Amino acid sequence: KLRMGITMERQVYDKVMTALEPNVLEVVDISGGCGASFRLRIVSSRFQNVRILERQRMVHRALEEEMPQIHALELECRTPHEYDKESPKEL
Repeated sequence: KLRMGITMERQVYDKVMTALEPNVLEVVDISGGCGASFRLRIVSSRFQNVRILERQRMVHRALEEEMPQIHALELECRTPHEYDKESPKEL
């Protein structure tokens, strides 16, 4: 359920920011206007020593309340070290 006056994009940003305390967080609405598909780039030290699938699960848990309204979620989940050594592609 959306908080009053808050877009889904902002709500996704706020929830991920609170749960994962990322160094970098980019949330892009790729839905074409309906606000139900997002591409996220998340760089967080909380992903250190965590497999890719578990990183994605961490994001899904952070967005548990929003997931019923989200149709698609593209995730790029990196540690700060991974992000620094690989030049990020454009979202």
